Order: sequence, then structure tokens, then C-alpha cells
Amino acid sequence: MNRIIAILLLLVTVSSCKNDTTKTSEETVETTSGETKKYDSLIYPEETHFKSMRQVTYGGDNAEAYWSFDDKQLVFQSNNVKWNVNCDQMFLMDANQTFTDSIAPPMVSTGKGRTTCSYFMPDNKHIIYASTHLGDDDCPETPLKKNGKYIWPIYDTYDIFVADLEGNIVSQLTNEVGYDAEPTVSPKGDKIVFTSTRSGDLELYTMNLDGSDVKQITNELGYDGGAFFSPDGSKLIFRSSRPKTEEEIKEYKDLLAEGLVQPTEMELYICNADGSDLRQLTDLGNANWSPFFHPSGEKVLFSSNFESERGFPFNLYLIDIDGKNLTRVTHSTTFDAFPVFSNDGKYLAFSSNRNNGGGRDTNLFIAEWQD
Repeated sequence: MNRIIAILLLLVTVSSCKNDTTKTSEETVETTSGETKKYDSLIYPEETHFKSMRQVTYGGDNAEAYWSFDDKQLVFQSNNVKWNVNCDQMFLMDANQTFTDSIAPPMVSTGKGRTTCSYFMPDNKHIIYASTHLGDDDCPETPLKKNGKYIWPIYDTYDIFVADLEGNIVSQLTNEVGYDAEPTVSPKGDKIVFTSTRSGDLELYTMNLDGSDVKQITNELGYDGGAFFSPDGSKLIFRSSRPKTEEEIKEYKDLLAEGLVQPTEMELYICNADGSDLRQLTDLGNANWSPFFHPSGEKVLFSSNFESERGFPFNLYLIDIDGKNLTRVTHSTTFDAFPVFSNDGKYLAFSSNRNNGGGRDTNLFIAEWQD
């Protein structure tokens, strides 16, 4: 999903803003009473859900950091050229680690093709991820615009693989013609949800951990993707672009025929894990995406630019699963996205442009969460 970072940063980096200055993780100020007080300068004053925060990476585009089931490790994707990669590959880290440009974490993908959307398996000894490496060893091209509009490529060489933590592929879970990607695993440890074009449209499917018992979950025209299970495994939250007018439908179908989608208008949808009781959760406009369930299972944290007039900033928001009580969580003036709670609910990993010195780097951050 770093392709969306590349697209959105074309918008984000044109502004000059408060988080474009490099900050240390802790600063000391003198209060009006003359006392000194330490505060975490990575956290903006309005961000009351963050008790503390640390920066994990310092360069490149780093995104989609997902926790192991025991919360001891994370797997994430990066295109940091100083780590000897040309496009997104998967990297493994311990939960307490921090990485500089010169010291790379271990790569757990093949280093070939382009990868996306890794996730831990329940045994904490394997990961799943999507890769194009069977189609070509080289990175596929990444078009950013068509007819003046921002687009995502939907590579038909993506398939889903299982690898051990040394990077050895142990099985291939999909082998259909077309796009198979964006896999995530249920906290119950029994199912995988993923996006596929095998029906001719971008729909959600579930399968067992070994790739068997594939079931189609959605069946309406539009891009359904980025799905996650609720903590009890009973529900799915996902993003979707659902074209309605004849013009929108034609544009969507024409782009899809070229292996492209347009990500600028997306809303969140929620359903039961079998696809029943499907309903639209947000109706905010612009791009609402990267949703993840709050540990309670009663709320969803997601990224959106619905308050933005020029396409940026993107911030994190909470909303109840009945669509009520929308609240803003982050207060960046550029880009916050890909929020993922640890399984114990104590920490939040996310990607942000904060503290990047005004450049285009998108780094990983881990915040201590408080409700």
C-alpha cells in the first residue's frame, strides 16, 4: 500500500506546516509557575489518546506495520533505498526496536518484484504477504496519474504467499489469474480475508489459513479492499469505492480493465465475517480508508481527508460501529494513516509524516494508547 503514500505525498508535501520541523522525542519547557515539565514533542497537544510515542524508522516510505499475535514483533513494508531495495519489501522488527537509515531490519520477503500487505500468522513463526515476484524479478511500474487523476495500479501478478521469519516461502495460497492481495488474518486465527479480481471485479474473499474453502464476501460493483476482522472475528471493516452514476461506472470499469483504480473517493463499510448485514459506515466524502477495529470491537479507527479542501491533511478518526460519535484522534497537517492496535490494546502502530524535516519520508511510530 505504499503506492497510496506516493500518490498522497504529491498533495501533502506542497504545504509548509507545524510537523515539518524536526523534533526530538522529549523536550523540557518551563511552565508559567516556573516549574520545568517534560513532554513528548512527537505528540501534538490535542492528541489526548496518546500517552507516549516513539519513532521507529527514519527514512523512506514505511507503512502497514502489523503485530505478531503475541505482540513481540511487527512486520512492515518499506522502500528505503538505503536498505538496498528498489520498491516495497517486507521487514521484521522486535516491538522495542528503532532503525536508522544505515541499519536495516532483516528482510523477510524475497527482494524480488513488489510486495504489499504482510500479516503475521497465529503461530508467530510465519507471515503472509502478496508479491509480484512470480511475474517478474524487477519492480513493476507505478503510474500515479491518468487523465490528470490519481490512480493505483492493481497488478495482476500479485499472489499471496506464506513465509517463515527467515524469508523462506513455504506455501503459495492463491494461484488465480489476476490480482490477489491485501490479506489479513482473523484474531481468532482461523480465517484470512483478501481482495481479488477473480470475479472480474475487486471483491473481498475469505479462506482458511491453508488457502482452502475460498468464499466470496462482497458482490457489488466497486473496489472493496483493505479489510480487517474485528477482535472477536465476527465482523469485517473495509474501504470501498462504489460507483453510482453511469459516468462513474464507466470510468471505474475502464480503469479496472487497465489494471487501475482511483482512490480519491472511498467510504468505509462493515459487515459480518460471512458478508451478511453489509452496510455503509461512513458518508463523509473524499478518501476514508485504512480502517482498524478498536480493541473494544465497538469502534473503528481510520484515516481520512474529509475535512480537507485541497486533498490534505490526512488524520486519524474514531467512529462507533453504528456510525455515531465521530471524533478526531490526530492533528497532523500532512499525513497520518495505517493505524493498527496491538492485540493487547495497549499500543498503536501507525505511519506519519511528522518529524520528517519537511521532506517526503513516511515513518513508523508506536504510541502508547489511552482511551
